[in-house]
Amino acid sequence: MIKQAVYIKSITDLKDEPERLPQILLLGRSNVGKSSFINALTNRKNLARVSNTPGKTLTLNFYLIDNYFYLVDAPGYGYAKRSKTMKDQFVVMLENYLLHATELRLICMLIDFKVGPTKDDLETYDYIKQIGVDVMIIATKRDKVPNTHQFKQENLIKNILKHPKNFYAYSAVTKFNLDQIELEMVKRVKEVLDEQGIDSN
Repeated sequence: MIKQAVYIKSITDLKDEPERLPQILLLGRSNVGKSSFINALTNRKNLARVSNTPGKTLTLNFYLIDNYFYLVDAPGYGYAKRSKTMKDQFVVMLENYLLHATELRLICMLIDFKVGPTKDDLETYDYIKQIGVDVMIIATKRDKVPNTHQFKQENLIKNILKHPKNFYAYSAVTKFNLDQIELEMVKRVKEVLDEQGIDSN
């Protein structure tokens, strides 16, 4: 599976993106567990810093995975204490990326399994669907819900999201579904590289 993951750079403008390779965007509200997910996915303890002060970062962080695609970590949205100016900057930067990133192949949208989709999640999800980029829902913190309630909670979330095609309940603690998520991500990237005649092995 993933053998190498390297932080490359952080950008605020798409003109500064690194070399042209397929990109997978990680998107979710502050405190949803994106940094923990990146660290688990890449099997690195501190590749992505887990912040105690959410909402501080306003950059797109590029991680090169096995030298053939990028994980792009977007700032967490919906952080209440962020100033209006910072919120506006976030919206402009993210919209510009989503509309103009020619190498974007998949959006992994992280939501909180226990909390369920928030208003910010639903607005963001609707926007993604409108622009036509493939999206995979990753419901984090599955372990926070008792085993006897997990099936019901998963169905509730799926109903709210109108049964997304790609949905995975996930736990950074147990690594539940991590292999399946990774397989789906790598599959998407390899399809693109195969179309371009590029060897990803």
